[in-house]
Amino acid sequence: MTDPVEPLEALADAPPPAPVPPPLLRVMLRQWFFAGLLIWVPLAATLLVIRFLVSLLDTSLLLVPDSLRPDFPGFGVILSVSLVLGTGALAANFLGSRMLNWAEELLFRIPLVRTLYGGVKKLAETLFSRDSTAFKRVVLIEWPRPGLWTIGFQTGDPIQVVRDATGLELVPVFVPTTPNPTGGFIMQVPADQLRFLDIPVEEGMRYIISLGVVAPGGSASTTATAAPR
Repeated sequence: MTDPVEPLEALADAPPPAPVPPPLLRVMLRQWFFAGLLIWVPLAATLLVIRFLVSLLDTSLLLVPDSLRPDFPGFGVILSVSLVLGTGALAANFLGSRMLNWAEELLFRIPLVRTLYGGVKKLAETLFSRDSTAFKRVVLIEWPRPGLWTIGFQTGDPIQVVRDATGLELVPVFVPTTPNPTGGFIMQVPADQLRFLDIPVEEGMRYIISLGVVAPGGSASTTATAAPR
């Protein structure tokens, strides 16, 4: 009588069957599908952003009475741009700036409005001012633990009150989240613990938004230099 274990051992020692290659049609469909995604995902995201911006600008139509609103698309965008240009022209002259300062003084007398308006105004001045120092350079910071490096942005020069409190030369660094860079962390980092990257701020931000897929171009983007002390 044969031992029933022997066939099982023979099967265990037998080489595994060769993998069956997928059909050509399946491979082609998969390639076409991902190629189509690479086209439609950025296009759809761009269209959604444009639609959101147009809808936001169309809210300026609320300033125009219903009987005077022209019935054609895009009028809200034209009206919003005209309002921005008109306000800028008003603020550029002496009389207009005095009127705007008077209106701001009224806003700063309202407790909740004062906090919200003041914070947003400072942010807008930082981002849109010609002599703005926002996001001066792209840096590498060893975070969230030693051995891991994260891309951040130097937001300004060392703050005197921080220097007086710590006795250290601490550089303000913003570490954004991805893919939404509007959130993140503000850190005061010793200058000798930073590495400055020789890439523009725009490329560093593009790298953050793309989840690290769009790498900064050029060989200089991969060179890091120690922070000046």
